[in-house]
Amino acid sequence: MIPAEARAVADAAKGFLPDAEAEALYDVASAAASNGPILEVGTYCGKSAVWLGAAARQQQSYVFTVDHHRGSEENQPGWEWHDPELVDPDTGRMDTLPFFRRTVAAAGLEETVIAIVGRSATVASLWSTPLALLFVDGGHAVEHCIADYDGWARHVMPGGLLAIHDVFTDPAEGGQAPYEHIYLPALADGFVEERHVGSLRVLRRPVLGRPHR
Repeated sequence: MIPAEARAVADAAKGFLPDAEAEALYDVASAAASNGPILEVGTYCGKSAVWLGAAARQQQSYVFTVDHHRGSEENQPGWEWHDPELVDPDTGRMDTLPFFRRTVAAAGLEETVIAIVGRSATVASLWSTPLALLFVDGGHAVEHCIADYDGWARHVMPGGLLAIHDVFTDPAEGGQAPYEHIYLPALADGFVEERHVGSLRVLRRPVLGRPHR
């Protein structure tokens, strides 16, 4: 179970991770962290990074979290999930990095959770370390989902886990891009689903074989 202090910080942070999904993410991160590092695509203000970081710290592992911190399309002014508090008054642009830093500091996880500020596709093209757990919760536009899967799934180690957020099979429940362009390609590439909680899907890469992408 996540320490109460870390949970309080996560609960107070801005974000879109329901409790049941957060608890499931913590469970799978706790199981995976002893095998290697964790990487998260899509940091926002650090809510999920605290859940992942608390699990990694117990296993003396690390979480890398990748985001350009300028907000996804749906976070921009005029869109449904825009939060004016996240706009930098000096630039007029979204900037979630200061909120993330405060969240991680409040949770005492600055030595465990490592921010990488940049675009997912750029970072993925330069990445080489095998990952015990990859959590994809970045931009939900089709092109971003395709790029996140193509760029990062290859780095999940044999036997490692791929967690995908906001997977909806019914269009009435939410956008289809994570389902169609991350979840379904992962199944086609041999990943096997192990857990389903709300919109969170957790799949394991087989020990033998590798995704063809």
